[in-house]
Amino acid sequence: MDRAQPEPRDVVAGLLSDERLLGACARRDMGALFRLLNHRGISTRRIAAAVDITQGRLYDYMRSKSRVEKLVIFEQIADAFHIPGQLLGLARRPWEPAPTQPTPIGQDLSPDDDDLSAMDAFRNADRQAGGGRLYGAVVRHLSHNVGPRLVDASSNPQIFAAAAALSEMAGWMAHDSGRNDLAFRHFTRALPLARASGDVPLAANIAASNSHLALQNGDPAAAVHWARTGLDLTGQAPHIPALTARLHTMAARALAAASQPTAADRALDTAHRVLAELPEADHPWLSPFDRAALASESALVLTDSARYGDALIHAEQAIALRESGRARSLALSRITLVRIHIRCQELDAAVDIGHELLAADPALGSVRVIHQLDGLRQLLRPHRGHPPVRDLLTRFDEAGRTRMLLLADIIPTTDKGTAP
Repeated sequence: MDRAQPEPRDVVAGLLSDERLLGACARRDMGALFRLLNHRGISTRRIAAAVDITQGRLYDYMRSKSRVEKLVIFEQIADAFHIPGQLLGLARRPWEPAPTQPTPIGQDLSPDDDDLSAMDAFRNADRQAGGGRLYGAVVRHLSHNVGPRLVDASSNPQIFAAAAALSEMAGWMAHDSGRNDLAFRHFTRALPLARASGDVPLAANIAASNSHLALQNGDPAAAVHWARTGLDLTGQAPHIPALTARLHTMAARALAAASQPTAADRALDTAHRVLAELPEADHPWLSPFDRAALASESALVLTDSARYGDALIHAEQAIALRESGRARSLALSRITLVRIHIRCQELDAAVDIGHELLAADPALGSVRVIHQLDGLRQLLRPHRGHPPVRDLLTRFDEAGRTRMLLLADIIPTTDKGTAP
């Protein structure tokens, strides 16, 4: 009967980018791992034999009556199912490819060209069209093209970095689709993969993404923690100014949201100073953090600190610096600019930028932009006695109905009933 069952190593190979397996490994919850394998068609008898334990002991683990504690059993599990040692807190197993050491900037990281090409293609499409329509494609690519190679001894060890970078990208696309729960799981999955690859800057970049998500979820304390975690990691690797600047910027945003404007100003000043340094080299997996991105984030920091005049300068700079192909970035920057004008009671200026904003492609697949546009409309409503604002609100309603029709397939179910 066992002959008809899938090979355990093949099953695990297909799950190495699966949040359930990675979460079980991170928690060292082998009962959850065994349940997952059993649900995928591997018999309990076969699981027990593979890791050299009795079926009775296996049932205790699967029912959470006891937990695996002994190092030798963790090693048997890793070797039986070809789970990379790093995922279980173990040393590299004898069957694993040679580990990738943190590579000095300027030396070849040797990522697979196909992986880099896929990353670039997804990244470029995301910038122009938004992540809503791309999320499924990235997840399928991870599952079908990347996951099986994580346990292939002939694969380039940089496959762990590719898996981490693409998992992080999937997290951003989930966030752009209005699914922060999925985004959190992807970021959680990406971090141990980055650590397994030995790519410290990539791990720090994922910490910055976690900081952003924590802030979006209303937890500035966690956002500060993740930014500082990333900065600690950058101290263990060659200096990449753009990455360090991004992390200081995330710290500034979190501190401003936590009503600590002085500390936020210091972090933001550091970010500007660091980004002005000459870059030492590009990193193959990191999304660029440039002057336009820093200007956009600076406007948000200064808005939270109620320094609207300075925020206005940075918001206008973000739009001026951002190339036209970056539809989502431009939309978000214009939303920030309208918000600042409203707070300054500059309604005519807010209306002018609002019309530019609504002239953008209504099919942009970003639920995040839709939510921010809805928030902007609510800010404008108290001023509808001003005729230009009233006209703009009418156009907002028309554009909202169009967006709901064009993007109905990607808007989460809970949002489909929301009035435009």
